[in-house]
Amino acid sequence: MKNPVLQLSRLSAPGDQRLAEAFDLVFLKDQRDPQAFLREQGHRFQVAVTTAPVGATAQVMAALPQLKAVVCRGIGVDKVDLGYAKDHGIAVSSTPDVLTECVADLAMGLLIDTLRSLSASDRFVRQGHWPQGAYPLTSRVWGKRLGILGCGQIGQAIAQRAQGFRMTIGYHNRRRREDLTFEYFESPVALAQWSDVLMVVVTGGQQTEGLVDQAVLQALGPQGYLVNVARGSVIDEPAVVRALQDKTIAGAGLDVFVREPQVPAELMALDNVVLLPHVGSGTHETRRAMEDLVFDNVQAFFQSGQLLTPVLA
Repeated sequence: MKNPVLQLSRLSAPGDQRLAEAFDLVFLKDQRDPQAFLREQGHRFQVAVTTAPVGATAQVMAALPQLKAVVCRGIGVDKVDLGYAKDHGIAVSSTPDVLTECVADLAMGLLIDTLRSLSASDRFVRQGHWPQGAYPLTSRVWGKRLGILGCGQIGQAIAQRAQGFRMTIGYHNRRRREDLTFEYFESPVALAQWSDVLMVVVTGGQQTEGLVDQAVLQALGPQGYLVNVARGSVIDEPAVVRALQDKTIAGAGLDVFVREPQVPAELMALDNVVLLPHVGSGTHETRRAMEDLVFDNVQAFFQSGQLLTPVLA
């Protein structure tokens, strides 16, 4: 008999197949009436698999009375109701470390595109504008001051790449890190005021919701750029729209949004912002490593009752 696993969000086809071969895998959204299924069959499942954009709500977890573990593909678990999980003894895991380098690659690429207008220049050529005149000058990347808001593993990997461009690094965390030699700033506003580029890498959740607000954007200023590879909830999205429209900031590169996959029409209409569909970890190699870790977490839980990479045990 295979152990039953409830899937709240699909992985890749190979990832799903590997889980299905080892476990009695049930995808909730495949059920004709998911709520009725949970009422009738929810007691069967001790483990649920999900992804960072979908998470696991308190309502879903409450419908699984035997639930012992939520295994999440992704580093962010802000869409998992950790309060409910903690109160009900439900362990939660993520897939840390394996996505650090690819997210840092994407962040650096997005920074370069944002300052040098690579995507906009491509559109300029494709739309036949080049014969009518040269593309407008852009801003250099090398030598700029990069402020990293959230200098954890991914933030440090970004800093390592940025130093190759002779960028000066500053950062803000909730607490100063003694192991970092970069200049520390006491607040997001102070960091933004110093920065040419503000790179947002903090974790999502209630503690960081709206952290990049109008005051931070004003401090960044009309020559400053914003890059967000964290969570859409970390920035005040309407404030960013206004800042781009009235040139409070020079530009932005955004890989994440508040209501993904919906992107505000106001952002779509602007040419001083680069918009990506949340692809920070979106490489074959990294997604495979993440899904291997999901599988290993599920298997370890059934074998030992413990998760390999818990964020909540």
